[in-house]
Amino acid sequence: MPYQSSGGRRNNVQFGVGHSVWGGSPPPPVSERTLDGIPGCAAWIALLLSLVAAVAFPYAILILAVLLGVYSAIRFLFAGIANFMGLRRVKAWEATDWCTRYKSEAGPDSLPWEDVHHIVIIPNYKEDIDTLRQTLDNLKEQHRARQSMTVVLAMEAAETGSYEKGKCLQDDYRDAFANIFFTVHPRGLPGEMQCKSANQAWAARWVKRRLVDELGYNIDHILVTTMDADTLWHRDHFYALTYLFAVHPHRHERFWQAPIRYHTNIWEISPPMRLLNAYSGAFELAYLAAPWWVPMPMSSYTLSLRLLDSSGYWDPDVIADEWHMFIKAYFAREGAVKLERVFLPFSAYATTGDTIWQSVKNRYLQTLRHAWGSKEVGYMVAKILEHPEIEFVTSFHLLFRVAHDILLAGAGWVIMTVGSQVTFLFHPEILTQLTNENIRNPIFVALQISFLLILILAIVFWYQDVSVRPPRPANRPQTLLERFLTLVSFPLMLVLTLIFVALPTIQAQTRLLVGIPLQFRVTKKI
Repeated sequence: MPYQSSGGRRNNVQFGVGHSVWGGSPPPPVSERTLDGIPGCAAWIALLLSLVAAVAFPYAILILAVLLGVYSAIRFLFAGIANFMGLRRVKAWEATDWCTRYKSEAGPDSLPWEDVHHIVIIPNYKEDIDTLRQTLDNLKEQHRARQSMTVVLAMEAAETGSYEKGKCLQDDYRDAFANIFFTVHPRGLPGEMQCKSANQAWAARWVKRRLVDELGYNIDHILVTTMDADTLWHRDHFYALTYLFAVHPHRHERFWQAPIRYHTNIWEISPPMRLLNAYSGAFELAYLAAPWWVPMPMSSYTLSLRLLDSSGYWDPDVIADEWHMFIKAYFAREGAVKLERVFLPFSAYATTGDTIWQSVKNRYLQTLRHAWGSKEVGYMVAKILEHPEIEFVTSFHLLFRVAHDILLAGAGWVIMTVGSQVTFLFHPEILTQLTNENIRNPIFVALQISFLLILILAIVFWYQDVSVRPPRPANRPQTLLERFLTLVSFPLMLVLTLIFVALPTIQAQTRLLVGIPLQFRVTKKI
C-alpha cells in the first residue's frame, strides 16, 4: 500500500490508499441466516400469540402484558438508582490526579507511564470538515497528545474529495500529535459492506503495520480507541486511560467504555428529543455504574492493539460493530474478556433535521441502524456452539445480557402494547370491569403503579440530565413553546419509546428474519 512521508519531521504524517473493483457481500451461510432471525421470529410469534390470546385467553395475555410492564417499571427504578451512583462516580473521577495515583499504585507488572501509546481511529464518511476540526481540537488538548497519541483519519473512497480532506487536516494538525495519518478505505472489496466496521478495520490494520512492523512500536504498549467523528472526549479521558491500562494486570483482556451524553448540540434539538436522549444517556450510565448489570461497549470505546490484533480486527460486514467486536474478542480469548468503566463522560451530537419530520425520521433511522445489533443474539448462539470448551454459565450470562434488551424492545413491546390493547378491543367488558373495580383490581393497580413509576423516573432522568448540561447560549432563550413541549414530553414517554425504540427495533429484526439487508446511512446531527 503506498504512503508518503512528511520527510524527517518528528511527526509522521502519512496516508494509505487502496484500490479495488466493485464487489458485494456474499450471502451468509444458511445456519447464520437462521440464527439472525431469532429476535424477529420472537417478535412475530409474540404478535401472533397476542392476537390469538386476546381472543381466546384474554386474561392470560393481559396478565403477561402487565407483568412485562411492571418489570419495565422496576428496570427504570433500578436504572435511576444506578444513575445516581454513576453521577457520584463521575464527580470522584473528575477530581482524581491519575499520574499521582499511578505513582502510588504501580507495581512490578505495570507499564511505564511514558510507554503507553494511544491510537485514535476516527472513521468518517461525508462528515463536515468543521466537525472533524472540532474533534481534532478536542483530541490535541488531551494528556500528552503531542508525545503519545497517533490519530488516524479513516476516510472512505466512496466520498468524493475524501483524499483532499484528509490531506488538508493532516497538514493543519501535523504538530498536534505524535503521529497523524489518514487512510482511504476502498469501496467494493469482496465480502465487505460500506460501513464503519470495515473502514476502521482497514485503518487499524494499516496503522499496526506502520507503527509496529515499520517503526518498531511495542504492540503490548498500545491502546486503540475507535470513535464517532463527532465524539468530544472529557478533558481527562486519555489521562485516565493511561493509568487504567498501565496498571491493569489483564490489560489485554479488557475493553474500556465511558458514558455518553448527547449534549454537544442539545439546544438545537426539540424538547421531546432531549427527554429521549436523557433517557438513553441515563441507561448507558446506569449500565456502567450498576454492579447488577453487565456493561457492553457503545459508540466510542477502547481496547489494546494486542487484543484487537489477536481477535482478527473488526468484521467488515457488520453494521453494529461495538457488541460484535466485544463478543468476537470474548471468544477469541476463551471467555476472559470484560469491560472496564471509565466514569468520564464524553459528549456527542444528537440527531437533528431541517424540519420536525426530518428530525423524527433521522432519529428513527439512527435507532434502526443501532437495532441491527439484534444480529448479535444469533452470533452469540453460534459462538457458544463453536466453543464448548468455554464454561457455559459464563457465556450464557453474556448471551442473556445481549438478548435481554433486544428481545424486550422487540417481542416484549409487542406483548405489552398489542397484547393489552387488542384484548380491550375484543373484550371491552374487561376494560369496563377494570374501570369499575378501580383499586380493588390488582391488574388496574399494577398498570397505574407502573405508569406512575415510569413517569416519575422519566422526570428523574430529565433532571439528572439537566444538572450536567452545558449552559444555554444567551442567544437561545427558552420559549413558552419549549416549556410546553417539555411538560407534555413526560406523559408521552411511553409513546416516544414506542416510536423511537420499539418500532425501529422490530423493523430491523423483521428485516434480519426475511434477509433484507440494511444500507449504512449517516444521520444528520448538525
